[in-house]
Amino acid sequence: MRISDKQLEQVNSRIEALVKAGSFYGKKLEEAGIKGVNSAEDFEKLPFSEKNDLREAYPLGLMTAPEEEIVRIHSSSGTTGLPVIIPYTAKDVDDWAIQFKRCYEMAGITNMDRIHITPGYGLWTAGIGFQLGAEKLGAMCIPMGPGNTDKQLQFMMDMKSTVLCATSSYALLLAEEIEKRGIKDKICLKKGVIGSERWGDKMRERIHNELGIELFDIYGLTEIYGPGIGINCPGEKYMHYWDDYIYLEIIDPVTLKPLPDGEWGEIVITTLVKEGAPLIRYRTHDLSRIIPEPCKCGSKFPRIDVIKGRTDDMMKIKGVNVFPAQIEEILKEFHECSSEYQIRISHLDGRDTMRIYVETSGEYDFNELGERIAAAVKSRIGFTPIVKVVEIGLLPRSEKKSKRVIDERFD
Repeated sequence: MRISDKQLEQVNSRIEALVKAGSFYGKKLEEAGIKGVNSAEDFEKLPFSEKNDLREAYPLGLMTAPEEEIVRIHSSSGTTGLPVIIPYTAKDVDDWAIQFKRCYEMAGITNMDRIHITPGYGLWTAGIGFQLGAEKLGAMCIPMGPGNTDKQLQFMMDMKSTVLCATSSYALLLAEEIEKRGIKDKICLKKGVIGSERWGDKMRERIHNELGIELFDIYGLTEIYGPGIGINCPGEKYMHYWDDYIYLEIIDPVTLKPLPDGEWGEIVITTLVKEGAPLIRYRTHDLSRIIPEPCKCGSKFPRIDVIKGRTDDMMKIKGVNVFPAQIEEILKEFHECSSEYQIRISHLDGRDTMRIYVETSGEYDFNELGERIAAAVKSRIGFTPIVKVVEIGLLPRSEKKSKRVIDERFD
């Protein structure tokens, strides 16, 4: 899906604003002699931007609008290096709310719903993004934030919340608590809007079955507004994204060349109307593909597949490149396992070792199941891991994002 003439005009407007402002990124474009683009070919020659570039601009080097127009900052949730600070104008905040409102509407959520928001507030874009969209929709917003599960469930029952907004990890934790406490008949949830981390089919199925709700996968990242730039429609797993606000490409992460629609690669996003901190060809490192076929829901907004993983998720073990998604694909074939798993990589006696922890119920032989999983990994990926099988509930649950891969080689 190549960039349109209208989108090229919007890109040129953002390049002009960046250069005029003399912001960190504007100076880089000016030094490269870039003043604008006239064609899709010109656009594809523009340099990429990366998170490390944005860190160099700390604290306010990305600010492109005049300071008197900046009403808010947000920061990426990453834990390494300097944070990325993204300034927002009032229009940026409103544009974000409009996009999030579309997400709720795409999911069939109305102003008669009661939207229970559990993601974090503050510098992180999550909680406040869910709230902005709910308020723009005109729905009742219950801004709980993360943690205090007792209070979450009490409010969920008393307020008769109909929509749950959460990470998949916390949605699962809540589902397990509701089941444990025997209060499912007092819960009025109908839909879940789930974001902030990649989640597999098995976890999706567990949350759907245990809560009995329709689930929607929302997409976004702090550098590009926040959550709300895309969501799947009812009955479909592919996510629509709002191409009047962003231009989305899929590139080969090795050659950095754009890929044809339908091929898996890395998502690269250009903001078309953002004022506070426009970004040109920002590498997200998320892996997906553009779905070229029209959606049966009738929406004209383009679609991408679910996020399969990240290019920087790759682990190298015994000379083999492995992605967590590959392990997850193998585990979902074992019906005996729950959706939860953890991978630990360590260096013992001069060699790398991978331990995979999985959960199952007491009705299965733990040793036999572990041996079968190890054999499947050996057959599919090429080395034999140590598989530890534990009782359901023993692996850690998270109120935010679950840490599924722990590399102890660099601790």
